[in-house]
Amino acid sequence: MTMPVIRPGLAVLLATALPGLAHSADMAADSGKAIAYRTSKANTGIPSTVSGRVSVIDGRTLWFPHAGHMVRLASLDACELPQWSYDPRRYGETMIPKPVPCGPLAKAWLKRIAGSATVKCAVQFRDGDSQLVGRCTAGRRDLALEMLRVGWARIEPASPAPSEYQHWQRYAMSARHGMWATYVLDMDEWRAKAIDRTLARRPIADFNLLAERESEISPPFEDARKRPRRTDR
Repeated sequence: MTMPVIRPGLAVLLATALPGLAHSADMAADSGKAIAYRTSKANTGIPSTVSGRVSVIDGRTLWFPHAGHMVRLASLDACELPQWSYDPRRYGETMIPKPVPCGPLAKAWLKRIAGSATVKCAVQFRDGDSQLVGRCTAGRRDLALEMLRVGWARIEPASPAPSEYQHWQRYAMSARHGMWATYVLDMDEWRAKAIDRTLARRPIADFNLLAERESEISPPFEDARKRPRRTDR
């Protein structure tokens, strides 16, 4: 399949994302979300805060090398690194929409937002995979909120997300920012069905999963064609 022609702004983001894609944590599953939220009060023996410079693992996960901790952004979900979404517009005579690498783009945006600043995470609990989960800021910027604002993440379904998160997700959806300008499979459904989770995963695999989808989180193709011209911020 012909690979998508990424707009210049997105190409820069991809260039920042790709060098670190081979990290083993890129493929980490997140199977214990609902249980973790119900039992968060019972978590003990975890740091209350983690701070320092970070490396970005994917669109919702940070690695603090000096502290030796990995932290997932609370209330947030994003495409897995091997996951593809689709531009609903048709190009030429092809009947298959162009694939969009939503996983690498989500990672690139989080990397851009965090930058080289010191990131501070208020740890809330450990999830079902014993991974720290917290609310993280860089300066005065809430990283999860910024990811929701640009549309490259969504609120985790089981999460008691703050009201401002809900507001910015609605904004991104109505403006067709980020992944909301594409046709994308629900992330939990993707994790449950995707057999090949390597970075060599071909876009046609996710096109086939979309054809068998059980839930909708993005607009129909026809509706998405009405999106604003700019969708990369």
